[in-house]
Formats: sequence, C-alpha cells, structure tokens
Amino acid sequence: MSRLPEELNRSFEEFEILGDCHHNTSLETPMRADAWELSSETKIQRIEEHFREIMQTLGLDLTDDSLQGTPKRVAKMFVSEIFSGLNPEKKPEIRLFQNTYHYQNILLEKNISFRSFCEHHFLPVIGEAHVAYVPKNGVIGLSKINRIVDHYARRPQVQERLTRQIAEELEQALGTPDVAVLLDAKHFCVMMRGIQDQTSSTITAEYRGCFQEAERKNEFLRYIQSKNSSA
Repeated sequence: MSRLPEELNRSFEEFEILGDCHHNTSLETPMRADAWELSSETKIQRIEEHFREIMQTLGLDLTDDSLQGTPKRVAKMFVSEIFSGLNPEKKPEIRLFQNTYHYQNILLEKNISFRSFCEHHFLPVIGEAHVAYVPKNGVIGLSKINRIVDHYARRPQVQERLTRQIAEELEQALGTPDVAVLLDAKHFCVMMRGIQDQTSSTITAEYRGCFQEAERKNEFLRYIQSKNSSA
C-alpha cells in the first residue's frame, strides 16, 4: 500500500479537531501548482463522474427522473458558480478613479450579502460584509467593492481568510492601507452538524491603517450599527 505524504498521514480525529477549531493555513487559498491545466469543461466532466459515484455509494437510484441530472447539475454549479472565485480569470477588474472631490473621510459599503462554502465540511456560509476605506488619491466604483467580496467568497473558505483577502485586495487596488472589513456570517457546519446551533453567528474583522486608531474604528462601527434611512 502506498504511503500518504507525511503532512496527510494524520488521523481523521486530528483533522476533525482542526476543522472544528476553524484552523486555516495561510492568507492565500491553498491551490495546487497544476490547478489550471484542466479546462472548465474537463473539470465539470470529472466532478460529474465523481459525484455520481458518491450518490451511488449513498444508495440513491440515479435512474429516477429527479436524480438523473443531479451529478451534472452539481458539477456545473461547483465550477461555474459556487467556486468560480478560484478562477483568476473571474477576478473583477478594479479601475482607480482620481479623487476629484478630495474626499478624505470614511467611505462605507455595508450590508453586502455574500455566500461562501466552509472548506472544512463543504457546507454553506452566508452573511453580510461591511467594507470601508478612506480615499487618498483614488476611489473605485461602489459596485466593485461588492464584486471583490463576491469573488473571494466564491471558493472554499475560512471566514478569517476571507476577511483578510478582501482587505488585502482593497489595499492593493486603492494604494492605501486605510481599509476596514467586518464579516458577520452563519455557518451551516455549525447549524446542521455537531452542536446544530441555529442562532449564533461569527464575526471577523480586519482593521488597517487609520482604522487601527480608536476614533476611526469606532466611527466605522457606529456607521455599521446605524439604521438605513427610510423614505
């Protein structure tokens, strides 16, 4: 029997502990060097074959009209939708515009809905992102903030990593460290398995530049907590 690499030759119990502790390895999403050698079409075909085998192993009857197309649907969903953020070609193009208004206060986009998948159990993570920055020489279109959140959410994730990846992308795009990101999310791996808690949520935050100062951080948090004005 071939031996697993040393880093994979651990007990299932150890991996389970790491997953339940929300352990993550790095800022970058773990990807193999050959991740892009296969086309999307080939990936869909292979995932379809493997998911069909999973369903058959579970004892499901794939000749049933309701289940026949499920392996293909799941494969297309994984590659083209849910995990499309793994594809660097899908990364949104961020154009920097001159800050002609010389605006130097907080610009906040709050209540950005996002959907992701926990990389430990491949169950959904749903929540809201609140993203702010203080412009210097440039600004970006408001919708680009939403697109950045969406891009990094559409991959197997750990919430801590997702928070930092959004902040890192904004800092690079804006050319300023004055960035704040706060995520508030529900994890289906907590809701559907283990403790099966239906009401708790997880909050993570990344404060950079001026947002590390108490005054700016508190201003950011006050804006998040303020209610939207109604007509």
